Amino acid sequence: MQPAAVATEPLSATTLPALVTAAALAHGARDAIVDGDVRIAYAHLAERVDQLARAMVAAGVEPGDRVAMWAPNGWRWVLAALGAVRAGAVLVPLNTRYKGAEAAYILAKTRARLLVTVDGFLGADYVGMLDDQDLPQLSTVVVYAHGEEAGSARREAGRTTGWDAFVAGGARVSADAVAARAAAIATGDTSDIFFTSGTTGNPKGAMLTHGQAIALYTTWSGLAGLRAGDRYLVVNPFSHTFGYKAGVLACLLRGATIVPQPVFDVDATLRLIESERITVLPGPPTLYTSILNHPDRDRYDLRSLRVAVTGATTVPVTLIERLHVELALETVLTAYGLTETAGTATMCHPEDTPETVATRCGAAVPGVEIAVVDAGGRCVPAGEPGEVLIRGYNVMRGYLDDPEATAAAVDADGWLHTGDIGVLDERGYLRITDRLKDMFIAGGFNVYPAEVEQVLVRHEAVAEVAVVGVPDERLGEVGRAVVVLRPGRQAGAAELIAHCRDRLANYKVPRTVEFVPALPRNASGKVVKSALRRG
Repeated sequence: MQPAAVATEPLSATTLPALVTAAALAHGARDAIVDGDVRIAYAHLAERVDQLARAMVAAGVEPGDRVAMWAPNGWRWVLAALGAVRAGAVLVPLNTRYKGAEAAYILAKTRARLLVTVDGFLGADYVGMLDDQDLPQLSTVVVYAHGEEAGSARREAGRTTGWDAFVAGGARVSADAVAARAAAIATGDTSDIFFTSGTTGNPKGAMLTHGQAIALYTTWSGLAGLRAGDRYLVVNPFSHTFGYKAGVLACLLRGATIVPQPVFDVDATLRLIESERITVLPGPPTLYTSILNHPDRDRYDLRSLRVAVTGATTVPVTLIERLHVELALETVLTAYGLTETAGTATMCHPEDTPETVATRCGAAVPGVEIAVVDAGGRCVPAGEPGEVLIRGYNVMRGYLDDPEATAAAVDADGWLHTGDIGVLDERGYLRITDRLKDMFIAGGFNVYPAEVEQVLVRHEAVAEVAVVGVPDERLGEVGRAVVVLRPGRQAGAAELIAHCRDRLANYKVPRTVEFVPALPRNASGKVVKSALRRG
């Protein structure tokens, strides 16, 4: 494959390093990143990213190596991630809510060579959580203190080093050496691996490319109306495709300012909107509900807000109407996508009515096909439900080192089988009605019941368990665990919830536990989860 041509402006770039360079040239004096007291202009962004790339090379990162990020949204995350990619590495983002074993599984699966992480975020000891994990290929752990402009590592021992020392090490590598690596990257090369879970509960790494991200989020940012000079508050975690690709990369494509927020807090968000004159604020419906219903909302000047993009769960029509009326937003859109489609597959249009935006997740974006099929794989008529299939340039290259799972997800004709049940209307707009895979969404995060079930069934008192998502006013959905205990064993709900909390990210932990003598099953012996949701 031939290396990508040099881009003269962001929208003509075909690799992420070329995008960073072109954005710096095109948007020089504009703020690229604003994070508290840290302000990095586009003119300096490429220099800072190159500095991190040189540090990666000095630490022994080779082209194709995997570099993991296990840290909250912030300026260091952006620089390190883009620096890793410029050095020819493949980015592997990790959710900050992961426990040690969850993170270690992904680090081992990807054979990550280097990890950038944080000390003190939400009280977690990320480095300590990996102390008892077997990760022989992880040669360098870069750690910085959360909340400090120039934090250094709490510990400087073995493979662990501080941010400042790591960056300084890049002086041993020439800029020309890194530039040669960046120039050798091709548009079809893998740029990142985002992990998702399947019905087995084992995380799977979706391999995504430079070209997919740029083409898809050129379209996404165009439909959203993102433009040069916008100030984009990125609350969605960078560890998800929505936060990184529809956030960081979309801003680079259009010359908008990235304003990262490490965790959503409605009061902090309102202050940032006012102080930074935020114009673009995507997020899950719960984010907007929290803002609209905040008792002190009127104390803040929110008139700068112009664009909202949401999705991921049911969106009330009244929410869309309130965003237009109460916040005077020009553009409110919904979209649909999966990690396996680089985060986006369908999107509404700015001219769509509030009812359409709330009840549909849009039509297929250009270059992407959507089909709704029956159990035999035949397309169903408009208005009838079936499994949603997606085909196009945005579909992943496959799951990392898992050809069997890849073949099960993407058929010989290139259709990705989503496991979601949906309906297409006469216009080609999609409405998601159910999920074959039982996945539910808690506060914008995907939760896969099988993974939670595997943790619960390891408890000595649990014989069987089924986990389902149930409605929750604040988070959209939360987990309910329905448990059958082993004969002669006892366990309370609090004990089982604590068992999960010690082993799973908080959003995966069931909020309630119900005990039953037996799980409801159909004639073939499968658990009838619809009955559990109703119960």
